[in-house]
Amino acid sequence: MLSFFKVNAVYQIFSLLILLILIRMPVYLVGLPQLIPELQWMLVGEQINKGFVMYAEIWDNTAPLSTLVYAGLDGLFGRSQSVYQIVALLVTYFQAVYFNVMINNRDILAKRNYLPGLFYLLFMNISFDCCTLSPVLMATTFVLLSLGTLVKQMNRLEATDEVFEIGFLIGIATLFYPPAGVFILWATASLLFFSGTTLRQHSLSIFGFIFPLSLTALFFYLSGTYEAFSRNFISSVFQLRQYDLNDFRSLLATLLLPITFGVLGFLRLVNAVGFNNYQIRCQQVMMIWAIAGVVSIGLMPFLAPMQFIIFVPAIAFFTVSFFNNTKRAWLAELTCLGLFSAVLLIHYQAVYFKGVETLVQLKSLKLKEEPDIKLTNKKILVLGDGMEEYKNNYVATPYINWSLAKYELENLDNYDNVINILRNVEKDYPEFIIDKVNLAPKLFKRIPALARKYHAIGNGVYELNDRI
Repeated sequence: MLSFFKVNAVYQIFSLLILLILIRMPVYLVGLPQLIPELQWMLVGEQINKGFVMYAEIWDNTAPLSTLVYAGLDGLFGRSQSVYQIVALLVTYFQAVYFNVMINNRDILAKRNYLPGLFYLLFMNISFDCCTLSPVLMATTFVLLSLGTLVKQMNRLEATDEVFEIGFLIGIATLFYPPAGVFILWATASLLFFSGTTLRQHSLSIFGFIFPLSLTALFFYLSGTYEAFSRNFISSVFQLRQYDLNDFRSLLATLLLPITFGVLGFLRLVNAVGFNNYQIRCQQVMMIWAIAGVVSIGLMPFLAPMQFIIFVPAIAFFTVSFFNNTKRAWLAELTCLGLFSAVLLIHYQAVYFKGVETLVQLKSLKLKEEPDIKLTNKKILVLGDGMEEYKNNYVATPYINWSLAKYELENLDNYDNVINILRNVEKDYPEFIIDKVNLAPKLFKRIPALARKYHAIGNGVYELNDRI
């Protein structure tokens, strides 16, 4: 495999596409489990197409540009997991090809080949949740584009005003996935240490980063929804997260191999010879990329292998260096084959061995196959964690994201909250309320007008009366 992709030929671009399809086809045929965040993104797109305003009438913390993509897909194809997977495959393929072509065209490695694309695709399939169209996947595209512009600046005697483009692309990435904003520090440090950038050009780069963010804030301000935008999106980015220990165990089991090979590749580069100053600077830029990725972990909305897609360019780059500096060709081939087998085993086991207890089943990320309350094509409101009830139903009221909604719904001693809840429900009455946290009795007590609209039909389930 290594010897095949070491050939620098145009047909390798098509070889990468065939390889990606071959890797993902087995899980596509069996059917990937639907993820909780995946359904949440679909619901957001669905609500936007119904005319509801993001953040004000849809309480969710998905980034603005990601919501536009999800709304576009919903408008064209409806609620379709297959579409998310197909678009994700195309985005992944574009990233791998761009990453490889950029490295070859800029002579970042000593020899031109297609190993960067090979390992990029491999590590983009470290877990089945990487197969969906996540915000981090879309954001990584723009950070990669900024890397292409950055290395172009480093290959010149003097930097140009194209540094604006670097900041602008990272700003766009941030509007897809907020933790990507950390990479403006990566760009600033790289320009400062490894290029002839002036103070004016540094300012231009920072301005490029701030520009799309400011335009977005201005849009919500002029539309009168800036307060909701700030509460449901900006504030949620900096909230403290509480992670389950099992999340860390799953991540460690999934990411151990890529991180190990990335670190080994970096260590081999430390004592390697035969690189010019420009190539050494590029290696240092990728090291800073990895550091920025570590900093971004604190801003991740939840822990899952898909969130670490942002690390893949750096890990793939250093993994290529590991295999390029392995002197025995047969040993490199065997090691590569073993790495491929191990990564694909991790990728497939959660889909094919559903009944087997392993560390990387990602149970906390999957939707339950059968919800406790079986309803179909109804407008519902779920009080509590979990999204499985929405799988075959529709969202009513703005309260999609429970982590955001609970601050208003659980704080019923606040008069303003009570008024807001009544107004939000009156705009879009749910046909059923599913109460998982025993909140409905207190809610009905505080809002008698709401209590008169519903009657209990089961344990924690309330149905809307025939007359409203």
